[in-house]
Amino acid sequence: MKKVVVLDYGSGNLRSAERALSRVGADVTVTADRDAALEADGLVVPGVGAFAHCMRELRAVGGPRTIGRRLAGGRPVLGICVGMQVLFERGVEHGHDAEGCGEWPGTVEQLAAPVLPHMGWNTVSAPEDSVLFAGLAGERFYFVHSYGVREFPLGQDGPPSRLAPPKVTWAEHGDRFVAGVENVALSATQFHPEKSGDAGAQLLTNWLQSL
Repeated sequence: MKKVVVLDYGSGNLRSAERALSRVGADVTVTADRDAALEADGLVVPGVGAFAHCMRELRAVGGPRTIGRRLAGGRPVLGICVGMQVLFERGVEHGHDAEGCGEWPGTVEQLAAPVLPHMGWNTVSAPEDSVLFAGLAGERFYFVHSYGVREFPLGQDGPPSRLAPPKVTWAEHGDRFVAGVENVALSATQFHPEKSGDAGAQLLTNWLQSL
């Protein structure tokens, strides 16, 4: 049984994430304890609300450093919703520009959509070799957000490199935005797998099996 820590920094559906992970077979602890977060097989970073507020709360428990140390050692991290957004360089909400964890280049900004928030079920377009979305072609996932990453240059084809580019999953609401990223030990989803029924449970199972 894989040991998973859901990072408690005062933001996110902690108990929903805990229950969803427990249901698919993880040994789950919800805590802000840095040692526990470093030692677990997997770390889940949830998040709801405003980007800047989540970053303040995350810094208060040493979250960016914990995430960075885990990734430096190749230890898996999964970000969910705003827990994915804070992994990028910056977020711009209501005219306020806030610095993120900087694990990926890119800016979280308001979606160009006629109706916001983007709330409800939506399909995604995942790479054929995706691990997170294996067996989930055509499935719908549950989104609740008004902001997202609309351009992700790391996920584009570029000059040859010994480092594989991140696997990027996209969705559309008004225009295209990043719905998921798989980048070696660092993975994330803009939607809530813990609220996405059987499809979300399968995605969490896929992540657990990759630990």
